[in-house]
Amino acid sequence: MSGERRPLAGRPLTEPHPSRLPPEHPDRALILAAHAAALAAGEAGYPDPATGLFVLTAGFLARRGTCCGRGCRHCPYVDD
Repeated sequence: MSGERRPLAGRPLTEPHPSRLPPEHPDRALILAAHAAALAAGEAGYPDPATGLFVLTAGFLARRGTCCGRGCRHCPYVDD
């Protein structure tokens, strides 16, 4: 899937695919709030609430135009 041009998935950029962020994830609400704030601000990403690692937003990934195939949490191309 690396570098492959694909259409965006049929869901809002604010909603990650359940395989990338399961509904039962203990930090889901914090993650979605951080993601929404970064999206609204037009930022490329946000620090993960649990680990502090930088996570790219679905908006940034969509603007890039291709899927990198690395399993991004907010990949806007995953629609299995």
